[in-house]
Amino acid sequence: MYADRVLSGMRPTGSLHLGHYHGVLKNWLRLQHEYECLFFVADWHALTTHYDNPGAIEEAAWQMVIDWLAAGVDPKRATLFIQSQVLEHAELHLLLSMMTPLGWLERVPTYKDQQERLTEKDLSTYGFLGYPLLQSADILIYRANRVPVGEDQVPHIEFAREIARRFNHLYGREPGYEDKAEAAVKKLGGKKGKLYQELRTRYQERGDEEALASARALLAEAQSLSLGDRERLYGYLEGGGKMILTEPEALLTAASRMPGLDGQKMSKSYHNTIALREDPEAVAKKIRTMPTDPARVRRTDPGDPEKCPVWQFHLVYSNEEVKAWVRQGCTSAGIGCIECKQPVIEAVLRELAPIQERARAYTEEPDLVRNIIADGCEHARDLARETMRDVREAMGLSYG
Repeated sequence: MYADRVLSGMRPTGSLHLGHYHGVLKNWLRLQHEYECLFFVADWHALTTHYDNPGAIEEAAWQMVIDWLAAGVDPKRATLFIQSQVLEHAELHLLLSMMTPLGWLERVPTYKDQQERLTEKDLSTYGFLGYPLLQSADILIYRANRVPVGEDQVPHIEFAREIARRFNHLYGREPGYEDKAEAAVKKLGGKKGKLYQELRTRYQERGDEEALASARALLAEAQSLSLGDRERLYGYLEGGGKMILTEPEALLTAASRMPGLDGQKMSKSYHNTIALREDPEAVAKKIRTMPTDPARVRRTDPGDPEKCPVWQFHLVYSNEEVKAWVRQGCTSAGIGCIECKQPVIEAVLRELAPIQERARAYTEEPDLVRNIIADGCEHARDLARETMRDVREAMGLSYG
């Protein structure tokens, strides 16, 4: 249960583009071989900013999942599901909202930032204010301890950690907790019990993070403990109560180097994207008509690759030999812009070919996608129900 578990989601925006592939999906492909992974369609999150136009969300969700599968996300290695189909997310969000200070939500950096950027929308809604808490519920309900994010999202993970900490502090104190924890230490056996106590002392007295990590590893490997005893000892280790919700950690991902066709960040709102399932002829045409260094008015004018959006694509796709050819040819006017773009066209089409081949199987048989999501939702519900059973019990809502 306490093995490394990764959770990541994407808002359904329809078909994905190369920016999504290089920024998120390639990272997912790596993570699915290293951790237990859950990847979800964040359709409720889409409603925080598109509550007035929900009609497109469902179709966008299915198209996005096809792109995940086409990119190589493997349903045998990762659980794929839709947020709104696991109702326990909403229940945990509601219960956490009862104990979340309003000031914590108002301090989340993206709250004011998005309100200022998305001025065409009325974002003075409860849902928009509370979306970091819904995000926390998404993570905490699966006891995910690894969440891949860019640096701008780290405050959201810290917020989720604070929520877990506050919940455990408020509701993790069961009657006779310390006696039960001490009894659980004895179940580790003499040698391991003694080591646990030494590591616990080192962490609590000196803040020794290595001791904390060693003690956690010791508990993860202990075969003699019940689930309840293991949770007690995780909490006892850190000086709190029973560990009901797991504090997640940010798994920092490198920023995507994938530029848009105009040199800005690749984004649908900038109309500068190449979709993963775009027709090869359309892709070639888009790259051929990309803007270049404004100094190259005529074929004989020398240019500067650093001032050319096409060069940004060479940095992603070309090897050192091709990049040297581009530098030399551009600065000396030895090659024209059309020649310079050809290796990029070939490299992009080469990357997209296997993705588009895999996508065909799913577009031709939509039931394949629906069955994968149905299985994923079922597995996600099982995990979520397990957490909610413990949450209800801790809050005195189990009525058993």
